[in-house]
Amino acid sequence: MRDIYEYAVIRVVPRVERGELINAGVVLYCQPRGYLCARVELDEARLRALDPHADLDGVRHALGAYQRSCTTDAGPLAEEPLGGRFRWLTAPRSTIVQTGPVHAGLTADPEAELERLVTCLVRSL
Repeated sequence: MRDIYEYAVIRVVPRVERGELINAGVVLYCQPRGYLCARVELDEARLRALDPHADLDGVRHALGAYQRSCTTDAGPLAEEPLGGRFRWLTAPRSTIVQTGPVHAGLTADPEAELERLVTCLVRSL
């Protein structure tokens, strides 16, 4: 049986005014399975190609916040249900680390689907 899931690409936009970005992760939510997870993989060389002065530590910290928000019961989202966390994580932002639009699909295995999306959308080919 396959269930509906939603996902968004996590992107790094080092110079918001230029609009250039790299995909650095995916956050996936599957309500029927009670699954919320973010996986990030920052390609630092690609980020440096867009902005040699990018704050790598700040970007790493912001990306880690996506992962922590999905998996921990501490912090500002601790009391939110998983769906609320996903909506907060995917809300539009005009910051260096932000998500793209939310998309949906069907899956029998959210973890495997997250890995597939990271491979297709984040990792360099």
